[in-house]
Amino acid sequence: MGIRTGAAYIEGVKSRQPEVWLSGRKVTNVYEEPVFKQPIHEIAKLYDMQFEQSIQDKITHVCEETGERVNNAFLVPKNADHLEARRALFEAYAKATFGLMGRTPDFLNIVVTSLFSNSDFLKAYNPDWANNIQNYYRYIRDNDLFLTHAIINPQNDRSKSSHEQQDIYTHLGAVEETEEGLVVRGAKMLATLAPITDEVIIYSFPGFKPGDERYALAFAIPIDTPGLRIICREPMQDGLRSVADHPLASRFEEMDALLVFNDVLVPWDRVFLYNNVEAANLLYPKTGIGQQPSHQTGVRGLVKLQFAVEVAVQLADSIGVDVYLNVQNDLGEIIQGVETIRALLKVAELEYETLPSGDIVPAYNPIETIRGLLPTLYPRAIEVMQIIGAGGLLMSPTEADLTHPELAEDMQRYYGGRAGVSGTDRIHLFKLAWDLCGEAFGQRALQYERYYTGDPIRKRAIFYNNYKKSHDFKLVDEALGKA
Repeated sequence: MGIRTGAAYIEGVKSRQPEVWLSGRKVTNVYEEPVFKQPIHEIAKLYDMQFEQSIQDKITHVCEETGERVNNAFLVPKNADHLEARRALFEAYAKATFGLMGRTPDFLNIVVTSLFSNSDFLKAYNPDWANNIQNYYRYIRDNDLFLTHAIINPQNDRSKSSHEQQDIYTHLGAVEETEEGLVVRGAKMLATLAPITDEVIIYSFPGFKPGDERYALAFAIPIDTPGLRIICREPMQDGLRSVADHPLASRFEEMDALLVFNDVLVPWDRVFLYNNVEAANLLYPKTGIGQQPSHQTGVRGLVKLQFAVEVAVQLADSIGVDVYLNVQNDLGEIIQGVETIRALLKVAELEYETLPSGDIVPAYNPIETIRGLLPTLYPRAIEVMQIIGAGGLLMSPTEADLTHPELAEDMQRYYGGRAGVSGTDRIHLFKLAWDLCGEAFGQRALQYERYYTGDPIRKRAIFYNNYKKSHDFKLVDEALGKA
């Protein structure tokens, strides 16, 4: 089949009946649920982009194996041109969503592609695991599926490992082996966009200890598999807000969810790793599933940061405060943040590394530096926006006020900005900014940027230790005369 349309994606959503819980009630029709409906259409637009003649050759390619056109997320990168083709896809999807939807279909399809092309790692432990991931890759590639994932344990007693929890099935673990497959029980988070996806893939960060064997799992199942319960967080908007009043929250709400597995049967042909602590701990470094999706998150993060910075700049310009030195200093700072991430991406792509499989990945040091900087650069951009907007961010009227004949004169006289900026323009700009820096939607987007890649402190510590091991410190030796 190859690439699918937005309409085909929507039909897929309508055809499934996952067990979704939202605000204390069971959702019986995911597509018609107001909170989900507009985000479904935003994802559908991404699928439709694959058929736009002006961009099709940039974000899709003809698969050598099937002869069908497929998304560039399924391209196994073997040279710099392949990285560029992936970059084009990431950039197109990020710009279409202003970087505000972090888990668009390209993200996890990159992960599965990396597992597929590095499946020799799994083969060394169990040939069936390698065969399963190869078949699964072809299945989602040829049907252009949309995946969510859940790779974090619930925040229970963080001082104890999974097998030390009061209930051994608090964290997702294997219960028993059957002829048909593996029965699993417990919970995982943070499944972004889960209710509106096709499938869920489970794997975990390294950190397993002896005794955690039952929790060392990797598998994929349809999102409506019996026994799989999706418990959504509180919505950041009710799905009924107008685009005019909430131009971002009304369109790009990414629902997050806890996945509860109530003795779910995972068919053996969908199991990619099981009961092996060593394999689970090596999965990330040996298959590229850390660095490959980091390329996507780096590009998306750049677009999101650039968007926030542009809003801040326009906000300052609209009320004429960017003539002041302190405002220029703050704006200059966050603009330099954008340029830093842009330059690091270029370096990561130009200085790519080659895996034993022959796959190429963006260079580790610059791509990890991006992951270390974005959790501070994006919150800083939001803070600058809040400082510049000040009390004006709290004073925006509604679209109904703006269009009411009796209020028309007041809207233009008292809500106008500097010369040339009408009341209408300023109100719309401040509403956009408030969605991004004040609303619950914007705060979720900020928290996401801090933690989407994991604990930023732990990540930076890992980066330091890797840097220390791989760096020769020749300059110090030369200065001490030891060269």
